[in-house]
Formats: sequence, structure tokens, C-alpha cells
Amino acid sequence: MSDLTIENQLIPSETPGISLHLRRKCRADIAAFGADRTLLLMHGATLPAETLYDVPVGEGAFMDVLAEAGFDVWALNVRGFGGSTRPAGMEGAPDAAPPQVSTAVAVCDLAAAVDHIRAAQDLGQITLIGMSWGGTVTAAYSAAHPANVAKLVLIAPQWLSDGPPRIDPGGPVPAYRRFDVHAFRDRWLESVPQELREEILPGAWFAAWADIILASDPAARDGMIRAPAGVIQDVRDYWSAGKPFYEPEAITAPVLLLHGEWDLDVPQPRMSALFQRLTGARYRRWIEIGEATHMMVMERNRWQILSEILLFLRSQHG
Repeated sequence: MSDLTIENQLIPSETPGISLHLRRKCRADIAAFGADRTLLLMHGATLPAETLYDVPVGEGAFMDVLAEAGFDVWALNVRGFGGSTRPAGMEGAPDAAPPQVSTAVAVCDLAAAVDHIRAAQDLGQITLIGMSWGGTVTAAYSAAHPANVAKLVLIAPQWLSDGPPRIDPGGPVPAYRRFDVHAFRDRWLESVPQELREEILPGAWFAAWADIILASDPAARDGMIRAPAGVIQDVRDYWSAGKPFYEPEAITAPVLLLHGEWDLDVPQPRMSALFQRLTGARYRRWIEIGEATHMMVMERNRWQILSEILLFLRSQHG
């Protein structure tokens, strides 16, 4: 095991008074990394970055494994998540403000983080990794700023839906949602055969995850955290309406698409439809992970995800 340097930074967003939390891990014995070994990880619509990428279970936290392999690993929380500033609309009652933190705002926050890292490390490009809604955010940024992206990894990203997505409960869209952390385990494992659930997500892993997510929101109460609801409005305005938020054909960086066999949130036909539209990428790869759900980055089979990501990142092509 190498000694890892760990940093937590708050950087300004484009909005006065809104700061963004960046967490960084890298090996202390490597002085410079370069564009092909500098990574920025983006979370999904409900859970902050640390609950996906920095939970120390199994072979180690996601960030740790990538950092040990010689990469400079950064993870972003956009506004409304983790250690970043909550917008004023998240401080009152859920129905007291319009939906908070739209996808467009998240793309702007990601842009601020990319610019910060590129300037701090004197790089022209970095690699982006996004999960679920984070896949939309990183893909939209990559389509709009192709010169800044070396490679793109999309883990179970959103795409056009042929029915109501699971994230949308219907009814009026509030400023933010109340997310019941402990109740989520059943929904997480809904597609997993009962006899395999403890194997796929050990109870101790879930408990470690729950502790970290509850600590991520200073207003957490009774096992519940706040999650911005802007993504639900965007689901209705874009994905459920048959309207892509971005044009995949505009992405020019090499793309790795990762998907789990048991993903109920993003069914396999959506990945096929997205993959077929990534025609502008220098090359594209789609890997289907067996016995994995939408939350596969926190499951036993995540070693396959990490192995595929490392293989993709180490390739000298593109």
C-alpha cells in the first residue's frame, strides 16, 4: 500500500456565495500525473460523491483503488450535496421553493471544478467519470467542451425513457426530496434474488455507506437526508419527453459505458440506444456487468468496474 495524499478543498462556483467541495486522493510518491492520469468523479442525483466513491469497504474505497494505481483522483459535490453549499431553496420546507439544482446548474458546477483542476495542475485535459445523473452531467460537459476531456467513463447514465423513471414519484416537484437512508436497501436490491442479497451487498458494507451518507447532510434527521429535486423536473422536461439533454454525437473523447445486468433504474435497452449514438467518439466500449444493480460501484462485483476502468484509462489509443 502506498501513502496517499488526501485533500479537501472548497472552490468558488459561478454563483456568489456558493462553494463547491472537491476531495482529492493521490499517491504521495508521484510528483506529476498528466492529463491521462487525472480523473474527476461526478456523483448521481441523490447521493453525494463520498457515498459512491469513498466508502472504505472490500478492497478499499473506489477513490483509493484508483489512486493506488497511480491516478490523481478528484471527486466533486455539486451544490446541494455533501460538503458543498446548499442553495437557499433547500433550507426551508420542500414546497417553499421551486426545484433546486437543475442539470444545467450541475454542468456549470462541473465546469468550475474542471477549470480549477486544469489550472492547478497545468493541464489541457482531464478524464471524467460520471454515474447515473452524473453521467448526464459529464456527458453534457464533454459534448460542449470536447477539447477539455481526455476520456469519458459513463456508469449507468440516464437516457431517454419509455415510461416513468423510478426516480420520479409523480405529483408536484418540490425544492428537494427527503431520502430515507435505511429504507433504501430494499429498493437498492429489489432486482436481486433474495438468496444473493447479502453476497451482493453485505450488511456491513451497507452500514458503512449509511453512516457516511447520514454524515453528509448537516440537517439529517431521523435517518433522512435532503436531495435536490431539480433532476426530477429535468426528467420530465427531457428524458420522459423524448428529448435528450445533450447530443451524444458531439462527444469526441473515447467513451467507456458500464452497465449492470440487474439495473432497474436504467434498463439495458436505454444503454443500447445511447451507445448507438456515441458515433463521434474516437472509440467507444460498452461493458455489461453481470449480477450488478444501478448501485454497482458499492457492491461486491465492483472489482469488475474498477478493472474495466483501469484497462480503459491505461490504453494508449485515442
